[in-house]
Amino acid sequence: MSAEEIIKGLYDETLVGNAPSVLELTKRGLAEGMGPETILYEALIPALEEVGARFERGDFFVPEMLIAGKAMSGALDILRPLLAETGAETIGTFVMGTVKGDVHDIGKNLVNIMLEGAGFEVIDLGVQTSPEKFIAAVEEHKPDIVGFSAFLTTTMPMFKVNMHELTKAGLRDKVIVMVGGAPVTQEYADAVGADGFAADASTAVRKAKELIAQKRAAQNA
Repeated sequence: MSAEEIIKGLYDETLVGNAPSVLELTKRGLAEGMGPETILYEALIPALEEVGARFERGDFFVPEMLIAGKAMSGALDILRPLLAETGAETIGTFVMGTVKGDVHDIGKNLVNIMLEGAGFEVIDLGVQTSPEKFIAAVEEHKPDIVGFSAFLTTTMPMFKVNMHELTKAGLRDKVIVMVGGAPVTQEYADAVGADGFAADASTAVRKAKELIAQKRAAQNA
């Protein structure tokens, strides 16, 4: 197979969520001397961007996004250490967790995969993440963005608690805060004082990039 055929195959198989083929083609590409950045930036990321575009148009739904994301995450497991070795530039660091009291993680995991695919370093704190755990992670990793996810209306008030704790710890101005989850709205995000809100994974990636660009522009102004 030529490099072009491998790239096209990776793109097509990621789009339909064929995880075994994506894995096989990733290994084959590497074996034939393709760089991990080439595989990521010329095949996997464009495929995931197309998945996001189809989702926004209503051609794809959450199951298709999940399947494509899962197919890509297998390839990322192989590429991640290789990308680290090449010193590939990350866009930024994103600490993510589902808030305390909430055990839902499908949406969060999908956002994580999309963020990683777009070039973010993601630190996933899992589910039932207490305010203390978020604070500790922000202090340790010094991320560009911290993301709070909630799937239940009953756990959404934890956003406010987390914001209060960030402020109390003197970290609020040091980090961008994004919120999301099935019941969350832009109005609610504004009410709790978050910097950004996204209704789905592809929007989350776009919004995260925008917010980081704005912050860096302000810092350099």
